[in-house]
Amino acid sequence: MAERGERRRDSDRGSVLALMPAVVLVFVVFGALSFDAAVAFLGERQVANAAAAAANDATTRALDQEAFYRDGTIVVRPDQAEQVVRGSVAAEQLDHNGLEDVTVAVTVGLDGRSVTVEVSAWVPYVFSKAVPGGPDGVRVSASSTFEAVDAEPVLP
Repeated sequence: MAERGERRRDSDRGSVLALMPAVVLVFVVFGALSFDAAVAFLGERQVANAAAAAANDATTRALDQEAFYRDGTIVVRPDQAEQVVRGSVAAEQLDHNGLEDVTVAVTVGLDGRSVTVEVSAWVPYVFSKAVPGGPDGVRVSASSTFEAVDAEPVLP
């Protein structure tokens, strides 16, 4: 018998239990979408790190040594910069980290002192592919520019 102030109808018993599968489904779907968003963000960070490292490498390792030692001119050699950037991005092994279709573009500034590297890659989703009409992945890209500058003279 129900205590005072409590009313229970037999038709209401178990109504919450019927909603539980829908609630669990919603949590699983949101969890899957969150996981795929994290995978895309990780891919974007990997591409950005590869672009920054490659631009830094090209700026420091592709300097025209002859011009520097001849008259102190700091100039980046475009052909060597391209080679250094491609080697640096390949060393990052983006394709082994789950990224696909990695593309690299290298631009040496008109002044010959700056290098801009643009890297893009396809990040395949893990769970969204299972959703009908859902995307298979996302293309992420990043660019980074480094510039060689003259050093300040060191005073004793």
